[in-house]
Amino acid sequence: MTIDDITRIVRDGLFTIIKTSLPMLLVSLVVGLLVSIFQTVTSIQEQTLTFVPKVICVFLALTLAGNWMINNMVTYMTDLWQSFAIYIR
Repeated sequence: MTIDDITRIVRDGLFTIIKTSLPMLLVSLVVGLLVSIFQTVTSIQEQTLTFVPKVICVFLALTLAGNWMINNMVTYMTDLWQSFAIYIR
């Protein structure tokens, strides 16, 4: 196993993590931004107001994108295990 193999495994793993977590992070970002704009417009100073909408929206996004996320992770692990013989030579 060479440095190039290790670099490829780490690079693919990090890309899979980023690609898989991106929908949840984007939903949380957008909902937080919208609630912050609402708080600014209405002059509400409650800091915990963003928590419930974020949790609900992230849960809904997880419900919708969960299958896709699991498929990404399973595909990465399957590719990694199928290439195992190459790495131990």
